[in-house]
Amino acid sequence: MKTTLLRGTALFALAIPVTVQAQSTGSIEFDQPPIVVTGARATSISGFEIPETPKARQVLDAEAIRAQRPGQTINDIINLIPGVSFQNNDPWGSSGGGFTIRGFTSDRISQTLDGLPLNDSGNYALYTNQQVDPEILESVSVNLGVTDVDSPTASAVGGTINLRTRVPSDDFAILASGSYGNILAEGSGDRPYYRIFGMVDSGDITGIGTSAFFSASYVHYDNPFNNYGVVDKQQYNARIYQRIGTNGDFVSVAGHYNQNRNNFFGSFSLQAFPTTREDRFYDINFPCTVDAPTSGVADIDNNCGAEFDRRFNPSNTGNIRGASRFTLAEGLVLTVDPSYQYVKANGGGDEELLEQTFDINGTPYTGFIRGGYYFGRDLNGDGDVLDEVTGHDPSQTQTHRFGVISSLAYDINDWHRLRLAYTWDRARHRQTGATSVALPDGEIADVFPINDPLVTADGFVLNKRDRLSYAILHQVSAEYRGQFFDEALTVSLGLRAPFFTRRLNQYCYTTSAGGFLDCIGTQDPTAYEAANPNAAAPQSRTYNYDRLLPNVGFVYDVSDVASIFFNYAQGLSVPGTDPLYNSLFFADPDAARPAPETTDSFDLGMRFQGPTFQGQIAAWYTRYENRLASAYDPILDTTVYRNLGVVDKYGIDGSIAWHPTPNTLLYLFGSYTESEIQDDIQNGVGTFLDTAGRRESGSPQLTYGARGEIRFGNLQIGLQAKHTGERYINDENLPIAGYPSATVGGYTLVDFDMRYDIMELPTGGNMSVQLNLTNLFDELYVGSFGGSLSASSSPFVQIGPPRAGSISLIVGF
Repeated sequence: MKTTLLRGTALFALAIPVTVQAQSTGSIEFDQPPIVVTGARATSISGFEIPETPKARQVLDAEAIRAQRPGQTINDIINLIPGVSFQNNDPWGSSGGGFTIRGFTSDRISQTLDGLPLNDSGNYALYTNQQVDPEILESVSVNLGVTDVDSPTASAVGGTINLRTRVPSDDFAILASGSYGNILAEGSGDRPYYRIFGMVDSGDITGIGTSAFFSASYVHYDNPFNNYGVVDKQQYNARIYQRIGTNGDFVSVAGHYNQNRNNFFGSFSLQAFPTTREDRFYDINFPCTVDAPTSGVADIDNNCGAEFDRRFNPSNTGNIRGASRFTLAEGLVLTVDPSYQYVKANGGGDEELLEQTFDINGTPYTGFIRGGYYFGRDLNGDGDVLDEVTGHDPSQTQTHRFGVISSLAYDINDWHRLRLAYTWDRARHRQTGATSVALPDGEIADVFPINDPLVTADGFVLNKRDRLSYAILHQVSAEYRGQFFDEALTVSLGLRAPFFTRRLNQYCYTTSAGGFLDCIGTQDPTAYEAANPNAAAPQSRTYNYDRLLPNVGFVYDVSDVASIFFNYAQGLSVPGTDPLYNSLFFADPDAARPAPETTDSFDLGMRFQGPTFQGQIAAWYTRYENRLASAYDPILDTTVYRNLGVVDKYGIDGSIAWHPTPNTLLYLFGSYTESEIQDDIQNGVGTFLDTAGRRESGSPQLTYGARGEIRFGNLQIGLQAKHTGERYINDENLPIAGYPSATVGGYTLVDFDMRYDIMELPTGGNMSVQLNLTNLFDELYVGSFGGSLSASSSPFVQIGPPRAGSISLIVGF
């Protein structure tokens, strides 16, 4: 049992073949031998694996994952993969962060869990603080620049991150861990971190291959920078797995639920960014008291609770994931992966709520009008309707999403295989903006105001936005793989045919091309429309997108340990519902409708794989067309979300994993990423931003790092470092006012980990202790930020997490 649980959670991956780097069951099945020899050659080197595929892909399995801090977001852990650049918002992993892959931002990267798409269905954002506990993962793989042919993604022009859940063990087992940590930086004060995690494997409970696991975790910690915020998170995961026969068939159902409560923090303009380590730690106006209600007096909002750091960012997310494999006949395999997921989340903060009405040519209106919240009734109980009342107005989202990925694979013979796949994805995306009155201390009574929203005097819930969207995908795809020349050459030919539908239902008036709204609910609109003839009335609109996306490649074995690989793939990212809603301002459906972003991506590289050594180097080029951003449109003579032309992106990625001895590891990785914007961007009548020939902002050009491990009996010590190069602030590559440089400086983070197996337990398990130190030299650096088009604006940036340490006791039996 000792090797089953604590030598790492990695042992759970040993129950199934090592080729599980794709996302769906169908993709996994299609990548199995004999077509791909991954299982024969691409074994893990201390958790680092380079699969033998035409794609530039790299995998971290449970052994590599478990060396990092328990509970850390998986997006931080994949920072060890070349091409990935992640900036965490805190040391512990439950407050979000930002990242790029080969220079593409996270909303252009698809992240999946067992084939389930995790990107927001409306704007494709990724919420790295909501990822599954790392202990339940068997592996995570990153496709650099491309995706699998059956992927349900609408956004993957920049690659995919595929998370695979572990298969329950055939033996009964328990894994439990507890962690304590703190910020270890001068001036930080006491900011403790606590986490507990437990997982139970049932073993074979029926005698016919039925097994299950259940896990739960709880995390609580003070935010790392100010005197107010906390993170409170609970998560539950489960999977039941039924083997069918002896040829790999199975049926599986997995479930996940995550509840996050946290505040925003650590965000500053570049001009106000801390200049010393001590300046990272600050106090906000807390505690405070809102203006006391006084009858007959026009009370005002005194800004108690208005700080950015007092805004809540709560989320309740859950999903159910099915997976199955059935052998229908010799060489004919059906896979079906159905799924459902639910999201309830919001973000936002303090707002002034008005007890008055808004007069339009003598007609009093309530609602959200010209950016004001008009209720027409007493909100604070002082008997008058004169007041400006402190309240909250977060942007609420609720999503119900159903999907299925199915495929039928046929082995023509031992060297040729075909697959047909059908993918369906349907997300119902409800976006509102209900309000609530603040408590006397500026707090919010319920982090979800939608649970008990404020109603106007006219009897409707006041929302600052009110819309219902459906994001629908029907996709068919086909893939062929074959081996030639005595199995030295493996060829892959794939074709995706996605059909995307975006159904928009806007229940407010759109007053500008920038998406500003007036929401008057159920009132008679006659007077409003007479006074606002240019406002677009509430309406519904449907947009459709489709495209054929080829994906071709090969692997050629130069020798028993060396191979050459090549891949060409087209990618597609269709506009999200958020920018499409802005187009409703125009009567012509195509007036401000942006085209999909597309990519043509090429990879050419070489791999070396042996029992103690793996290495890969890949040169790549991506032609990125129809880049989307808010910019001036010369035809419409206004600023809209539109396509900005072509960007050429290219670079080199490489990594080496080597066992000099059975008890040591040396892992090296690095990336050079270049981008070149091809066009100047118009920003007014006859004026252009000087962007042609410039680099895209927000992502580093150079990243490189290393990890070393050594084992002395029961003791394992690891040290890793990564340098992230400078990043341009804007696409003009120019300094901004009040900041001396066009770039934010590069930084190097060094992390240390140590694990010691204390003792074996009488039950057959063991007890271990693990120490993790991050940002060992307490480097002060700019964390995540989104780049901007112009030097006229300054982005808000996150403070990079300070030095932090945690110690974990891990027990398995």
